Amino acid sequence: MPELRQVLSLKQTLQLVMTPQLQQAIKLLQLCRLELNDLVHKEMLENPVLEDTPEGQAGSEEGASTAAERAEETKEKIAERIERIEQTGEVKGDQGVADIDWEQYLEQYASAPPSVGPRVRPSEDLPSYENVVAKKTCLSDHLSWQLRLSDLAEDDQAIGAQIIMSLNSDGYLVADDEDRLSGKTAVMSISESMEVPEGDVERVLKVVQQFDPVGVAARNLKESLLTQASHLKIENGLVYAIIESHLPQLERKNFQAIVRALKVSREEVLEAVKLIAQLEPRPGRIYAEEGPQYITPDIYVYRLEDDYVIVLNEDGLPKLRISSYYRKALSQASRGGETRNYIQGKLRSAVWLIRSIHQRQRTIYRVTESIVKFQRKFFDKGIAHLKPLVLRDVAEDLGLHESTVSRVTTNKYVHTPQGILELKFFFNSGIRRTNGDDVASESVKEKIRQIVVGENQEKPLSDREIVELLKQQNIKIARRTVAKYREMLGILPSIKRKKLF
Repeated sequence: MPELRQVLSLKQTLQLVMTPQLQQAIKLLQLCRLELNDLVHKEMLENPVLEDTPEGQAGSEEGASTAAERAEETKEKIAERIERIEQTGEVKGDQGVADIDWEQYLEQYASAPPSVGPRVRPSEDLPSYENVVAKKTCLSDHLSWQLRLSDLAEDDQAIGAQIIMSLNSDGYLVADDEDRLSGKTAVMSISESMEVPEGDVERVLKVVQQFDPVGVAARNLKESLLTQASHLKIENGLVYAIIESHLPQLERKNFQAIVRALKVSREEVLEAVKLIAQLEPRPGRIYAEEGPQYITPDIYVYRLEDDYVIVLNEDGLPKLRISSYYRKALSQASRGGETRNYIQGKLRSAVWLIRSIHQRQRTIYRVTESIVKFQRKFFDKGIAHLKPLVLRDVAEDLGLHESTVSRVTTNKYVHTPQGILELKFFFNSGIRRTNGDDVASESVKEKIRQIVVGENQEKPLSDREIVELLKQQNIKIARRTVAKYREMLGILPSIKRKKLF
């Protein structure tokens, strides 16, 4: 039988331990402006030591500049002390900053005027008050208003309300996923849930389909188009025949197949197609479309003569400082007392938050500065001159980790002479030119878009022809890549882009 023994051995390992302060700093990096604002206000509610600096307040005491220098020096000492603690592990737990003279620091911090950096008030980029508070009428509200004005009985109005609630964003009456899997239609589902005959639901449905926009509450495209054509009293019988039996050929613009099937001339088919084109395939679209999304940039890049100036946008962000009330309370509290320990704990948390926010803003500035350096031609001439760039390039330039650059550029927007763009926009893969140079994928997308905009709409270019045109610009790209970029740009295939009238 083998012998069981206990052996004591020492093993040296190297591992990275993320302190709560480091985790907070990393979390702040990836927050957008709104999320940062929410987090700061939450911290201000939980930490009474933190308060917002009133707008326009500045130190007016005699010798304020000297006090500011002393406060800055004290803050640097605190930062150095904390970094040394993290690196050497000199102290652990809630200790580590207990030997700092907080009373002296707070006295100097409070007497120093708040730092004033470059600030911008881009009021011209912000939406007007009317655009902010206005509420757009949604489809269900618009239909419910018409339902209340109708002469339907109370029971029928209840059915109509249920029909309106079952419409999707395009205005179609569709069953939910569970009902579709069980083979139920939307009418059957409403009938069962309200315990009314299907005939009553169908009768009320016909009324709702006549509401504005006409064709709403249809169960498919065919029913919607037929309802609209009937409401408009279109007398061309060919219109109804095409909608009833030849919608797939109409979508593919295979007019010759329609001509053969209906035994009519091509001119008659085109005349009917003109009328069908005036109908709305998505009746609820006008009410489903969202309004413009207004973006407040995190940073601004301005052109000044032959150079660019980078300015952080700190408007709307609280200017944090230490509360003077708790500064006095700390000076009056007895050493080693519970009150003093509580204030010092909150003070440490406040200092870390302020320092992390400053580090976040500084990192965003440095990353933007590096992007401007790499993409100078883009800022000068536009998207056609965008260069291929990856996170590693900026990370190596600044001495940061790629994950840090990724966090900084996530959900951050920059105002440039070329428009407001996400910082992620500047990072894209490269496509090899025939002359050996690389061109950014975003630049290739823009060239494809320009080619399609300038094409003859009666003879739209195929993906193969776009490949040949790009090859003339020394850009070698596969046809399937053109198709992928075209779909990303929301451009239809050539057969669906063709204009016949």
